[in-house]
Amino acid sequence: MDYDKALDTAIQRLHDEGRYRTFIDIERKRGQFPHAVWRKPDGSEKDITVWCGNDYLGMGQHPAVLAAMHEALDATGAGSGGTRNISGTTVYHKRLEAEIADLHGKEAALVFSSAYVANDATLSTLPKLFPGLIIYSDALNHASMIEGVRRNGGAKRIFRHNDVAHLRELIAADDPAAPKLIAFESIYSMDGDFGPIREICDLAEEVGALTYLDEVHAVGMYGPRGAGVAERDGQMARVDIINATLGKAFGVFGGYVAASAKMVDAIRSYAPGFIFTTSLPPVVAAGAAASIAFLKTAEGQKLRDLQQSHARTLKLRLRGMGLPIIDHGSHIVPVHVGNPVHCKMLSDMLLEHFGVYVQPINFPTVPRGTERLRFTPSPVHDPKQIDALVRAMDTLWGQCALNRAELSA
Repeated sequence: MDYDKALDTAIQRLHDEGRYRTFIDIERKRGQFPHAVWRKPDGSEKDITVWCGNDYLGMGQHPAVLAAMHEALDATGAGSGGTRNISGTTVYHKRLEAEIADLHGKEAALVFSSAYVANDATLSTLPKLFPGLIIYSDALNHASMIEGVRRNGGAKRIFRHNDVAHLRELIAADDPAAPKLIAFESIYSMDGDFGPIREICDLAEEVGALTYLDEVHAVGMYGPRGAGVAERDGQMARVDIINATLGKAFGVFGGYVAASAKMVDAIRSYAPGFIFTTSLPPVVAAGAAASIAFLKTAEGQKLRDLQQSHARTLKLRLRGMGLPIIDHGSHIVPVHVGNPVHCKMLSDMLLEHFGVYVQPINFPTVPRGTERLRFTPSPVHDPKQIDALVRAMDTLWGQCALNRAELSA
């Protein structure tokens, strides 16, 4: 086989379909986010504003986080030195897991190298703990959840997105005595819509199923202490396992699950993705713990309120121009384009001509024909930056003769 030719063919296919992914080399400036510097391939530089970052609240730049990381770096050095079982557990890891457990009102928490790994490792391990487990998974669950469910070797059922009636039908068709788990998300990041947490918990209690909730795009952002949508809606105690990230609103790195002490102990003891992975560096664990602690406070609520205000403003401005935004009331602002080539073209022109950095979202992240630009306003985006973005979008939408008929939410 001509391996190079096969690689060329695979890569060219992405170019032909308009969905080849380009990494943009940017340098964030401490204390100046969302400002950054774009280092172009030709060696030149351009000042830009980041509009697609997942550091939703700017906590990656927060003084409390940086101070904690400096302290840990000076105290312990760079890396952890091993897996959690072999020299890789420190006071910083224990402190972080205690902060997470307290945040979600659970007995315990377990930190992984990412939320992707946490989902994959946990969901693929649960059938080992509960033989015969059937997992019911929302059709739009994240790739990490899909991979974990796929790899576990057990029975799985896919229910239509946010369709509790369809979920009920699937459960009713299975053995009532079989162990069951319902896996879903609180916020689906591509459309920004919310999962029906209360209704799913009601059904789970009725049929004796466990619940597994991904709060990746909600932690830090919702609830009086930033624990997520389940906290906001008063449902957190009803969820058996909560998965989330330390790399978005908390602004650092890593992922976790929070649950009962027995559940966490079993996952810790059986999940290869946890057992055989080097633990987070203490400096990262320290920063994440500081970020969580800060966002539990009234000052953290001020950031959440300001972020929501900026998101509402941006949606209102874009909708006023007739742009096809997708609005389900969350902090995420998707603008529907519907064509991968046009989506990439808009992204490139925004960056080159207006200094606005937003990555195109194409297949397979979203279905074909639903390609979009996904904006994530933060508390540190100011009114002038919002105005500049809106004017840039208005200009380019007109130049490209794109449809201004608004989508329904």
